[in-house]
Amino acid sequence: MSEHVDAARAMEAIDLSNRSLVKNSLAATLVKDGDHMPVFNTAFEVFFANRSLESVEDLLNGEEAGGDDMNQEGAAGATGPGQSRGEGGGASSSLSAQELADLLFRALRDGNREALRRAANEAVTRYAGMEPGRPVGGTYYLYRTLRNLELDKLEERLSQVSLAPGDTDDVLAERLARDEARARVEMLKAEIEREIRERLVEDRGAEALAKSVRKPLPEDLDVMHANRDEMAQLQHALRPLSRKLAVRLARRRRRRHRGPIDLRHTVRRSLSTGGVPIDLRFKPPRPAKPEIYVIADISGSVASFARFTLHLVHAISSQFSKVRSFVFVDGLDEVSRLFEGVDDPSEAVARINAEADVIAFDGHSDYGRAFLTFHDKFADQITKRSTVLILGDARNNYHQAHAEVIADLKYRAKAVYWLNPEPTSYWDSGDSIVNQYAPYCDKVIECRTLRQLEAFVGELT
Repeated sequence: MSEHVDAARAMEAIDLSNRSLVKNSLAATLVKDGDHMPVFNTAFEVFFANRSLESVEDLLNGEEAGGDDMNQEGAAGATGPGQSRGEGGGASSSLSAQELADLLFRALRDGNREALRRAANEAVTRYAGMEPGRPVGGTYYLYRTLRNLELDKLEERLSQVSLAPGDTDDVLAERLARDEARARVEMLKAEIEREIRERLVEDRGAEALAKSVRKPLPEDLDVMHANRDEMAQLQHALRPLSRKLAVRLARRRRRRHRGPIDLRHTVRRSLSTGGVPIDLRFKPPRPAKPEIYVIADISGSVASFARFTLHLVHAISSQFSKVRSFVFVDGLDEVSRLFEGVDDPSEAVARINAEADVIAFDGHSDYGRAFLTFHDKFADQITKRSTVLILGDARNNYHQAHAEVIADLKYRAKAVYWLNPEPTSYWDSGDSIVNQYAPYCDKVIECRTLRQLEAFVGELT
C-alpha cells in the first residue's frame, strides 16, 4: 500500500502527458528489486500502450528529412491507409519486400526513431499474420516477422556502411562497427515487439493481454521446469534472498527476550500484593539453534530443486547449530564435507554431482533404500533438537517404501518436514508414494518456488 500511495503522489507532481516521465516515476516508486524491472517494463507497455502511428505513406514522402534522432520519442497519429491495426498477413501492406528492406536499412542507418517505428509498423502488417481475437502473447507473431526480415543481411549492410574506407583492415574498427549494427538491429526487434503488443492491446484489451505476456518474477518461477535463462535468474536471486533471510532469522532470535515463566520468582514477587495483580517473572531466555539434517533426492528433474534448497540452507547455516546434508538416488552419501570452509555454497553444490556417491544399483530413485541407509548409519545421532528435511517428489519407481524409517525418525527428532517440488495434484499419481510417508511427517509441503522455499525456511527456528 505504501508504494501505491507514493506512486499516486508522484503522479500529482509530474506532467502526465510525458510518457517517459510517467514510466520513470512509477518505476521509482513501485519497483524495489532490480530483477523485477523487466516485468514492470512489460506491464507498463501493455497498460500504457500507444494506440496508433502515422501512416507509412507520410514516411515515404519525408523519410530523407530524418536525422540522428534515435533518442527522440515518435509522435502518435492516425493509422494510415493500408495499415489497419490487428489485420493479418501482407494483404494490407503497401510495400514490396525489397522496398521494406530498404526502408528499414535507411531508418537504422540514419538513426531515425520515428522512421524506424513506422517501418516496424509496416513489417508487422506485412509479415506477422495477426489473427484478431486469438488469445496469444505475441511471441509467434514476433518470430514470423523477424524470420522474414533477414536480419543477418541487414546487420551486415549496416556494419559495412559504418566502416570508413580506410578501416576495412582495422580489426578494432570492424568489431565496433559490428557491435553498433547489432545494437541497432536489437532496437528494431524491440520496436517490432512493441508494435505487436500495441495491436494485441487494441484487439483484446490490456487486461487480457497482461495475462498472456506477464512473466513470473524470479522468486515465483517453477524451479523444476525453469529453462536455462530462468535458472540463471533463480541463481542470481538466491544470494540476496539468503542474506535477507539470515538477517530476519537473527532479528527474530534477538527479540526472544523472555524465557519460560519462573514460577518461584513470580510467587515471591506477588506476595506483597496477595497475588493481585500477579507480577509475572521469566527465566532468562536460552535461544537454542536447531540442528538441521537435509536428505535430498538429486535425481532427474528434482535435482535443481535440491540444489537450490541445499544452497539456501547452507547460506544461512550460521542461524543453526549444525547443518548436515545427505543426497541420494538409490544410494546415499553425506556431502556436508563439501560445504566446509566454502564461502559460496554454490561452489559446493556444483561439486555434488561429480563427487557424491549416490548410485548403488541402476541409478533410479529408491527412497526406501536411501532411508534405510540413513537410518542404519545416522539415526542414533538424531535428537529432540534435530529437524529433518526431506526433499523430493517421492517417485519411488515402484520400490519398497520403508515408511517405518520415517516413523522412527519422527519419534527421535524434533520435527520431520517433507518438501515436495511437484504440485499437490500430482501427488500419489503414477509411482509417487507421498501419502505413505505423510502420516509420519509433521508437514508435507508443496515447495515449487523460491518464495515458497523462503517462507518455509524462515519458520524453521
